[in-house]
Amino acid sequence: MEERFELLIDGILEKGYGIVDDFLSPDEVEILRQTLYARNQQGEFKTAAIGNQQVTVQTSIRGDQIRWLDRADALPEETLYLDRVQYLIEYLNRTCYLGLLDSEIHYALYPAGTFYKRHLDRFRANSSLGGPQRKLSVICYLNQDWQESDGGQLVVYLPQPDGGEEAISILPAGGRLVCFESDKLEHEVLPATRERLSLTGWLRTGGTR
Repeated sequence: MEERFELLIDGILEKGYGIVDDFLSPDEVEILRQTLYARNQQGEFKTAAIGNQQVTVQTSIRGDQIRWLDRADALPEETLYLDRVQYLIEYLNRTCYLGLLDSEIHYALYPAGTFYKRHLDRFRANSSLGGPQRKLSVICYLNQDWQESDGGQLVVYLPQPDGGEEAISILPAGGRLVCFESDKLEHEVLPATRERLSLTGWLRTGGTR
């Protein structure tokens, strides 16, 4: 796994984002998919909101349904994922000295046709506030047999030296982990023709970084 973490780090340093395939095995993806669906059927998901405190629902901006993960009530397969993310945090702290403290993770279910318009995961204007700050965004996909024709790509916008930008489209393939700095890369989720599933979250520092 540490070799994959190095690939992730190299990608972030060289391109602004990192991708690791098989962060979750096919079997792990499938059991988490089924757990997501079971929790959704039990009414545990809610419409995602926007804003600093995530209190305003605007489906014209984002259309996903979410359910936060909490170790207090996590199932074994969810704990496995949280432990793997914690291992990533410890590795990044040991090798890159990022000062990461913890993570916040949620399931994200995008019904067919929904999207999330271009945005940042952390407001630059609030980066000087105390308390936990989102440092790295991490997204792990739970989709099965996803094809380009299914849509739902993650598009990240990379600033260029000439003042322009490059748009990179990333397929949400099952088991794939994508990571980038939360306050630097704007990104969006394109509409898909089928349900799009992921575990989405942030690795956080204790304050201003």
